[in-house]
Parts: sequence; C-alpha cells; structure tokens
Amino acid sequence: MSQLPFPMAEEPDDISREKGRKLFAGATDFLKGVVAMSGMPDADRLEVCFAGRSNVGKSSLINALTGRKGLARASNTPGRTQEINYFTTTGGPFLVDLPGYGFANAPVPIVERWQRLLKAYLSGRASLRRAFVLVDSRHGVKPVDEEIMALLDRSAVTFQVVLTKVDKVKDKDMDKMLAQVRGALSKHPAAYPELVMTSSEKGLGIETLRAIIAGLD
Repeated sequence: MSQLPFPMAEEPDDISREKGRKLFAGATDFLKGVVAMSGMPDADRLEVCFAGRSNVGKSSLINALTGRKGLARASNTPGRTQEINYFTTTGGPFLVDLPGYGFANAPVPIVERWQRLLKAYLSGRASLRRAFVLVDSRHGVKPVDEEIMALLDRSAVTFQVVLTKVDKVKDKDMDKMLAQVRGALSKHPAAYPELVMTSSEKGLGIETLRAIIAGLD
C-alpha cells in the first residue's frame, strides 16, 4: 500500500522528546516587536516563524509550546498584531510570531505595510529555518492560506502545516478535511511533507512540535 502524501508527523522518540522538553523548559522571553527590516535582531542563531490567518490559534499555540500562558497575547480583534514579534529561547532558536493575515477590518494602508514587511522578512532572513503555517482544522486550507504558501514557495522557505483545534473536529469530518489539506499542499514545492495535528487546549501534538523545533539545525 502506498503511503499517503503529507502523513502525520510521528510521535517523537524518547531522545527527541527530551530534547524538545529541555528546550522549552528553559526561559522563553519576549525580545522585541519589529515593524521594519532595519529593526530585526542580529541573525546570530536559527529561527522559526509561525504564520496563520487571524484567530487560527497562533498565540495559544506559542503559549502552549513555551508553557507560558501570557507570553504571546491573543486578541479577538482580527489584525490586532501589527508587528513581527521575536521571542528568545535558552540556547535555542528565536521564535517569531508573524502578524495574522486574512483580516478584513484593518485599514488598507496598514494591510499593505504588513504585506510588504512579511514579504521582505520571508525573502531576506537567511537564519529562518522553517515556517510553521497554522491551519484551523475546522475549516481546512483557505485562499488566504494559499497566498502565504505561494509566497513561501517563491521565497524558497520550507514550511510545515500545523493543524490547530483538532479536538473541535468530529471524527466523521476528519478524513475529508485531511484530504482537502493534502490536496492543497500538493501544489506547493516548499511544503514539508508531514502534518502536525495540535490542540493547544488539550495539549495534543505539543510534544511533537517541540521535538521538531529542537531537532532543526
């Protein structure tokens, strides 16, 4: 039997799990919010970024990963995060929280400014090892997600889809959703060939994602 494209990331082995635990057991702190490329911190270590449309659960996921409830601030207002937010880990990579996309309520000039900054960051940050594109598992890949994936393709940045809120999806709807996501990803050459299923509320997939980040070099 042939393997499905974009299979689920496997549970980490004991060594990988411990490596991930150690990385996120240390202090994780907010470093700075960046509104222009000139404000980027020195690229003296690897970094990973988190991208996703507004209200996909990005702040909740970062908080769950780091075990810090208020580290990344969630907002019910789409487009509230207007900066690229940098967080430091102890002896590990920068964690980079990108502005949410797909918002309809922000003024056009602000949206255009964010888009320019996002494009400049993704195409010009040599220390960026992987982008994690968060997709709400209740809705699958939307056109706005396709746009960011196409930008990552053009920027030659490897991205991995992290499905959020999987605890909210009924069993009968899971296969259909996964088929839609896999079909969408098959068109993107920069897509990393594994999916990560998560629930920040239930802690599902958090150890797996920690191990993936800790294993990057």
